[in-house]
Amino acid sequence: MEEAKKLERMQELHRILKAAARAYYQENAEIMSNFEYDTLYDELVELEKETGIVLADSPTIKVGYEIVSELPKEAHATPMLSLDKTKDRESLAGWLQGREGVLSWKLDGLTNVLTYENGALVKGVTRGNGEIGEIITNNVKVYKNVPLSIPYKGTLTVRGEAIITYSEFERINGEIAEAEAKYKNPRNLCSGTVRQLNNEITAQRNVLFYAYTLVSAGDELSFVTRTEQMEFLKEQGFTCVEYIPVTPETVVECINKMEEKLPMNDFPSDGLVLTFNDIAYAKSLGRTAKFPRDSIAFKWADEIAETELLEIEWSASRTGLINPVAIFTPVELEGTTVSRASIHNVSIMESLALGIGDIVQVYKANMIIPQIAANLTGSGTAMPPEYCPVCGEKTSLKVENEVKSLYCVNGECPAKRVKSIAHFVTRDAMNIDGLSEATIEKFLNEKIITKAADLFRLTAHKKTIIGMEGFGEKSYANLLASVEAARTVTPARFLYALGVPNIGVSTAKVICRAFDEDIERVMNASVEELVTVEGIGEVIAEAFADYFKKEKNRADAKELLTFLTLERPVAAKESVIAGKTFVITGKVFQFAGRSELKSYIEERGGKVTGSVTAKTDYLINNDAASQSSKNKTARELNVPVITEEEFLQMAGGKEV
Repeated sequence: MEEAKKLERMQELHRILKAAARAYYQENAEIMSNFEYDTLYDELVELEKETGIVLADSPTIKVGYEIVSELPKEAHATPMLSLDKTKDRESLAGWLQGREGVLSWKLDGLTNVLTYENGALVKGVTRGNGEIGEIITNNVKVYKNVPLSIPYKGTLTVRGEAIITYSEFERINGEIAEAEAKYKNPRNLCSGTVRQLNNEITAQRNVLFYAYTLVSAGDELSFVTRTEQMEFLKEQGFTCVEYIPVTPETVVECINKMEEKLPMNDFPSDGLVLTFNDIAYAKSLGRTAKFPRDSIAFKWADEIAETELLEIEWSASRTGLINPVAIFTPVELEGTTVSRASIHNVSIMESLALGIGDIVQVYKANMIIPQIAANLTGSGTAMPPEYCPVCGEKTSLKVENEVKSLYCVNGECPAKRVKSIAHFVTRDAMNIDGLSEATIEKFLNEKIITKAADLFRLTAHKKTIIGMEGFGEKSYANLLASVEAARTVTPARFLYALGVPNIGVSTAKVICRAFDEDIERVMNASVEELVTVEGIGEVIAEAFADYFKKEKNRADAKELLTFLTLERPVAAKESVIAGKTFVITGKVFQFAGRSELKSYIEERGGKVTGSVTAKTDYLINNDAASQSSKNKTARELNVPVITEEEFLQMAGGKEV
């Protein structure tokens, strides 16, 4: 390639990589896979070596992007650099130069820096762009396992990764009815959770913090090795990332053993980190413009399979978003058979130049999520459908934040109705059992229902329902009982059930409380009123007000209200638990789950947090003799540990 063309390609790579980084770090979106990003990045590195040219603002020099959020910002005392990387495990023996190293998981979450003074947590900051981070102290205080106080009383700074486990990720996604609203991966969910303006939302998502570096501490502390530092952090109450001392002779064997554990891990990881164990030697190595020289990242060489693209399936949702899904000839990857992969949006489909019959390379991102790595044919013949695959009406392409997506603009699209009603009946909304998406679709096809309000008119269709496949007298009776139970509901659950854009369970509660649980005031709230509510920004406020300005939405809500009794949560002054702070741990038996117990407490003016602190009034744990960390902390702080039964006696019973 001649020099002019190399320079042109470098400029193109700048544009592509910066757009991808901006989407990933600032907007929690993905416009290309990690595999594709790494491939393009490596290509840019090679071109810079070949030409000897490193352009201003090159992605290989600048780490991250300027922060764009409403969170306060703070400069890091020393830049937080990204790590150089390799996929060649054999090369790591030579990298160690005959010295001992420490091998640990490279967790896939959001890097945090925590500061403690006089034994108390005083500040939490995100990595941000490596030089300036966002202050997230209030959110850090509700992480599931962060110590709010530690034995060491000097100033201490620790770096680690905030993550959300796969099981927690599945739990949260399982409570979201609509496909397009589900989170793409644990990393994106964690990034949004950690940077919430309302830390009540953070607390509900069970964020974990894994410490991996002692950044600084008082002069009276002296450590020779990183393993000594990690043991010290454990003594302070931190959960540390798993680490293994290695030598040039054992490093490859240890990598192989850790790779075997990868499919069983509940935490997301995109590789390993190898660091020199000798702290003084590590510091003497210094840094390059982009990388520290004391550590290197090892990234798994993804198992890649070639297969034929058979079809692009277009999946419609309740908001009208239509997502492409690749269907290909089944292949074996990481021990399982894979035949489909999400393409996420039209921009990614176009960047891959997909076409039916193309030969594509597929892999599992982090050995878990099927993705298309590359298109070997690159026909580019696949086009977004002009008509919705469900209703047949015209579709529309929209571009937001440089991401192109396809929408069905037909307000009466059956897919929208199925997904909308499916959301309406979910547990956190109206909690109507017995209505799967398949059943809802059958009811719509049989004209038993046309909208959510028709669920309260099912008695008029008793004969038809009983005669349907999969139904009978008992199923019908159970469904009717569930519908009847749903007639009494809190304003927040009703508001969430309507499916207002950006309004989740917690936000619905916050808004209803702000307007004194008066649904009329909620529906008539102006943007100016909404932005005064803590945790509600202008974007959410405008979308909320616009929703209720639409006559159809207001009419549907008012029709539903004719069937419902809105039950105000018990006023704080009427409950003895009002103003009290609780922590819940372990199994519960009187409630459907801890989330129901949490709602019970909040509806009576109490507060539920994720960690036991000096401000906690009670720890609820049916196993009072447990040696769990929460029980130990409660005993140390003289916080009463009570059982569920003792709590209910205090609160006046489960019934309102």
